[in-house]
Amino acid sequence: MTTAIDRFVHAIEHAEIPGSAAFAPDAILDATVPNWRYTVTGAEGIESELARWYADPGRFEDLSITEIPGGALLRFVLTWEEAGEPHMCHQAHLLTLRDDLIQRDVAWCGGRWGAALQAEMADAALVG
Repeated sequence: MTTAIDRFVHAIEHAEIPGSAAFAPDAILDATVPNWRYTVTGAEGIESELARWYADPGRFEDLSITEIPGGALLRFVLTWEEAGEPHMCHQAHLLTLRDDLIQRDVAWCGGRWGAALQAEMADAALVG
């Protein structure tokens, strides 16, 4: 038996958000992305939006799930290939659960980084 969080994590990694059965019918996505913030209401709309975020199967380079009262904090680095180019993103999702469904997802995304930007970030990394 899987939980809504397990279903969500699996759906992200395998690019199978639609039909994941992770979100409540009246769920809310409160998303902060580079230079923008917006809200999507309803499981169908959220699945449609997140299907664009996770359009290609990927692999978690780093994944942590911290249980909190009423939900969990999901934090990860996800990598994938898009049109033959490696990509990466770093995200956090504050998930509120009800009846083993995600009722609210407050998400922060640092952006989608292709190979050139990843190389630039690696060159700028501080060594300490």
